Amino acid sequence: MDNNELKTKVLIIGGGPAGYTAAIYASRANLEPILVEGMEPGGQLTTTTDVENFPGYPEGISGPEMMLEIRQQAERFGTDMRSGRVTKIDLSDRPFKAEINEGEYTITAETVIIATGATAKYLGLEDEVKYRGMGVSACATCDGFFYRDATVAVVGGGDTACGEALYLASLAKKVYMLVRRDELRASKVMQDRVLDTDNIEILWKHQAEGLYGDGSVQGVHLVKHLGEPDEEHYDLPIDGFFLGIGHTPRVDFLDGQIELDELGYIKVEPGFTKTSVPGVFAAGDVADPHFRQAITAAGSGCKAALEAERFLL
Repeated sequence: MDNNELKTKVLIIGGGPAGYTAAIYASRANLEPILVEGMEPGGQLTTTTDVENFPGYPEGISGPEMMLEIRQQAERFGTDMRSGRVTKIDLSDRPFKAEINEGEYTITAETVIIATGATAKYLGLEDEVKYRGMGVSACATCDGFFYRDATVAVVGGGDTACGEALYLASLAKKVYMLVRRDELRASKVMQDRVLDTDNIEILWKHQAEGLYGDGSVQGVHLVKHLGEPDEEHYDLPIDGFFLGIGHTPRVDFLDGQIELDELGYIKVEPGFTKTSVPGVFAAGDVADPHFRQAITAAGSGCKAALEAERFLL
């Protein structure tokens, strides 16, 4: 074997809840998996300050701390953890061959579990980074609990934004929707639900220019009717700023070798993690446009590892 080539029965790509859980199960099955963590070890949870809805932590836990504990559990069972990222992979024939860090070395694998996640789309404001986890969120289901009886804003006008706004409206005192256009792009049923919810107010033709606050978000700088004669700039006090403009699955390195759905997520067999390529499985947010929760990602990681084990029998 070439010194720059490793071999494994299971290659796990991605180090979030799905990848780490897959590693725990694959390791305990003596499959000696190699896990390549990617550029964001721990996944999106590393940007979450408090996690209160993951079973087993009655007092809650920080996102980074929880991911470290799950990672350590996978290591304890023998997972070969590797930093870096898969920059290219050949799925045309088994064993599959993955190129790590632009050709630094390669890994050949009998099976592959893709758990690369999805990246939330942001507006590109510097303040989004400054206040991430301190009032800025891309997941209402994850963080909405912290905004009970508070005032929040949701950016977007599609189904994602409407869903976030409706969920937050059940918790928050007031929800503003910041919509660039003078109409919603969401489905008719979602539009009707939003318009019929008393504590949701849509700010039409509004865009966020920045955020302000001492340590955490206390308000948003808005522009109304940008580029029009009646353009207006003003500040709106809020406690939380939620992005509802969608997610981008991390699938670029696959180079079109696996079937994707209409939203760009990896298509899997219903109820399973099997992809269009035999021996390749997908777990977590990269194959889940609906739930995007740590617990569902972990569950799918478990399924992927069990399916990989059965495939190898």
